[in-house]
Amino acid sequence: MLSRPVTYAAIAVLLLFLPTCGAQTLPASKQGSVISDAQALIHAKQYDEAITLVNSGLHNAPADYRLWTIQAIALSLKGEKDQAIASFDKALRLSPSYIPALRGEVQVLFPSSDKRAIPLLESILQADTKDATAHEMLAVLQRKQGDCVAANRHFALAGETIDNHPGSLEAYGSCLLETKQAEQAVPVFERLVALLPDRNYARYDLAVVEIASRQFEAAIRTLEPLLTDDQKDPEILSLASQAYEKTKNTPRAVALLRQAIVLSPTTPDYYASFAALCLEHDSFQVGIDMMNVGLKYIPDDPALYVARGLLFVELADFPHAEQDFSRVEKLSSLQVLGAYALDLTEVQKNNPEEALARVRAQLKDHPDDPFLNYFFAQSLTNASPDVNSREYNEALMAARKAAAAKPDYVPVHDLLASIYIHAGQYPEAIAECRTALRYDPSDEGGTYHLLIALKHLGQTQELPALAKRLAQLHRDSLNRETERKSFRLIEAGKDAAPNAPQGTGS
Repeated sequence: MLSRPVTYAAIAVLLLFLPTCGAQTLPASKQGSVISDAQALIHAKQYDEAITLVNSGLHNAPADYRLWTIQAIALSLKGEKDQAIASFDKALRLSPSYIPALRGEVQVLFPSSDKRAIPLLESILQADTKDATAHEMLAVLQRKQGDCVAANRHFALAGETIDNHPGSLEAYGSCLLETKQAEQAVPVFERLVALLPDRNYARYDLAVVEIASRQFEAAIRTLEPLLTDDQKDPEILSLASQAYEKTKNTPRAVALLRQAIVLSPTTPDYYASFAALCLEHDSFQVGIDMMNVGLKYIPDDPALYVARGLLFVELADFPHAEQDFSRVEKLSSLQVLGAYALDLTEVQKNNPEEALARVRAQLKDHPDDPFLNYFFAQSLTNASPDVNSREYNEALMAARKAAAAKPDYVPVHDLLASIYIHAGQYPEAIAECRTALRYDPSDEGGTYHLLIALKHLGQTQELPALAKRLAQLHRDSLNRETERKSFRLIEAGKDAAPNAPQGTGS
């Protein structure tokens, strides 16, 4: 995003709004002289002299909010932000609706996105509901605070004021997308492209919202000027791949995605997208080959193991699928779990034994905490303990305890299913999977555990439907990631090129 251009007039110009009459404790002529002389000194950039003069006036008229405002303006122009804010605050305590003080303090606070400017802007808008600059500033700050609903309202009220402000246009468009108004975001980003025709990020942003609003042909037209032979931005290539696949041009989609992978071989999203293409077009072995390439570059990424496991399922290679899904569970257990486990993630990554010792100690003080028990059980099962070992029994007991304390916590049912599968107790595993899927039908873990357990029992009737369901759940999770994609442009990719397969064979 470009530097923020939205602003009131230069802060010194606020002096023009200061009347030379008003609250008085000095004779009017003397008071007016102090104000006008201080204004002149500020315009001459003699800030220290202006502050000295204002201080003499405040000695005799301490309640004159205009003098406090002039002092604040002089201090801000000197770069003494904190002192300026204190003087503006003093002026506003004396006269809460004094517009020059409100605008002046906003002008000081806004460049650093200081949320203290929000109530000041709201006060300005109470006095003048048509102040477009205040609406725009307030919208930008609300966006920073994560309140896109309020930001959208004020961006709309700002009207054409934002049309020449790239930062505001992008903030407005991204807020519309976040609030599921992708179609309304399209003209906002079209304006951004018109304003910045030579900036790649503007076209990228427009294509994101066009794809989100299912305008795939339009997204291709938007991105085509960027798809040159020397394009080094893998995100642009990946986005274009999505658009081409939606228009049934799979060969082009595959070529662009392969190019993105070559440029950035350590980005897991690109491999996951490639796997989705392979699942869609029944090119399972090609997908497995690509996941193998990816795992050489990023060997501990759960998404690649999930994707490869799904591809193994489609080939009915359940032993390899089960290995990949088990690997996913171990990698995913390195997530923060519960209020008492906040510091355990990094410890477990580097020293699993220390993490286990810590959680044991915490369980002494909080023996019934479901998240601690879950973390404890998961940590123990990461080592694949023998079913007759003390560690296995401890893991089983802790997982059961977590499930009893919080029966709607889906991950613990997934963990119990995994523990039972490890022990060959497939009926028990199936029961836990059914429970998990009752609470969350979109639970990928429960779905693939169910598929594996049914396969071990020879109950094959559900397997085809479960495999398709699992693949669809994975596609849905990828789509959600795309929707959460932030607007950004990566100008330079990496030169390293993996030994990637040549296509999906579709």
